[in-house]
Amino acid sequence: MVTINVRRLDEDVVARLKRRASRNNRSLEGEARHILECAADDDMAAKRARFLEASRRLREKTRGRKHTPSEVLIREDRDRGHRDDF
Repeated sequence: MVTINVRRLDEDVVARLKRRASRNNRSLEGEARHILECAADDDMAAKRARFLEASRRLREKTRGRKHTPSEVLIREDRDRGHRDDF
């Protein structure tokens, strides 16, 4: 393992990273490690491109269709007595 020191990082950046880490249930160090691992993933750009293309195709297939908001579907399900048993 290698240790990297990042000097002269703006306090605002650190505060935003801490909030992000908290949202992701990680330490600041863990969040920084995750960000660096993702940034170093050479395949990340290809994955993003595939996702965007799949999203575009799905939008085309569903264009013009009426979509029911998820909260309406959840309410209907709950009103029928279906509950999560988790």
